[in-house]
Amino acid sequence: MIDYALLKKLCSANGISGDEGEVRELIISEIKDFADEIIIDNLGNLLVQKKGKERAKNKLMLSAHMDEVGLMVTDITSDGFLKFDEVGGLDRRVVIGKRVRVGKEGIPGVIGIKPVHLTNGDESASIPAYSELYIDIGADSRDEALRVVGIGDSVCFDSGFYENETTIRSKAIDDRFGCLVMIELIKSDLKYDTDFAFVVQEEVGLRGAKVASYTLDPEFALVIETTTAADIPEIDPTKQVCTLGEGAVISVMDRSTIYDKALVRAAFKTAEQIGVKAQYKRAVAGGNDAGIIHKSNSGIRTLAISLACRFLHAPNCVANKSDCESVMLLAHKMAEIIAGGEL
Repeated sequence: MIDYALLKKLCSANGISGDEGEVRELIISEIKDFADEIIIDNLGNLLVQKKGKERAKNKLMLSAHMDEVGLMVTDITSDGFLKFDEVGGLDRRVVIGKRVRVGKEGIPGVIGIKPVHLTNGDESASIPAYSELYIDIGADSRDEALRVVGIGDSVCFDSGFYENETTIRSKAIDDRFGCLVMIELIKSDLKYDTDFAFVVQEEVGLRGAKVASYTLDPEFALVIETTTAADIPEIDPTKQVCTLGEGAVISVMDRSTIYDKALVRAAFKTAEQIGVKAQYKRAVAGGNDAGIIHKSNSGIRTLAISLACRFLHAPNCVANKSDCESVMLLAHKMAEIIAGGEL
């Protein structure tokens, strides 16, 4: 069963790329009584070793990233508005009018733009540049704003976490769900020794995973991720990447990785054996930490198991609970198969 209360805590924590400390501390609080070794490296990655009942026959690293997309304060105007830029791959269309939290204190704000009543011609239909947007925190001057926020402060969406019987909705499901899967594995009784890498700065160039891969030097890697679903009405079915409700998503190729074919076949075979749904990622799109992991050191055989998610990199992502269960079960079993030398 998925611990949705813990997933809510993980998604609600704020941690844009380069500022993952709140997420890291939450994860440590959950795993400290179950892990055999916990290391925080110089970049901020959380590297964890969990001993199993037996030594692993293949050295395996599971990886999920702690960071989320967001914004960063770049300037403060004389009248107290915050200027900002994106951190990670955001779509400007989805940020206008959204509630945000700024800095360590979580100062509430809203992203604003010139009123529609004052726009001219095509201006009202165009997508504004970030330079045309601002965050209003209710300050009347630069000095007043500087009392509570500063240049370089992180800005995260203030979206809340929602669930019903079939669906979850939140910011940062990418990749806090992957972190949840690894937390649950660490808490379980593992058959084989396994390394875990909760990595930083995936959204800005797979940076943490590069460092973690060289430190842990595994033979195999299992990346637990979240991927774009695109199963929405205006997208032709032939161009939809994957579908909510159809199970764990297995990547064959994306923009940064051609995945180990034997591992891909084993993932689908295993899914069938344990009775969970699995589906191919049906587009060569996007990428994840596998892109840097698989070509680290002398090469690492890599598989990605992902959760299908609508509206990825947006203030509100949507995922299916049955898919969460499929990813959790398949990741647990594939970790045992790989570490046990069955490949």
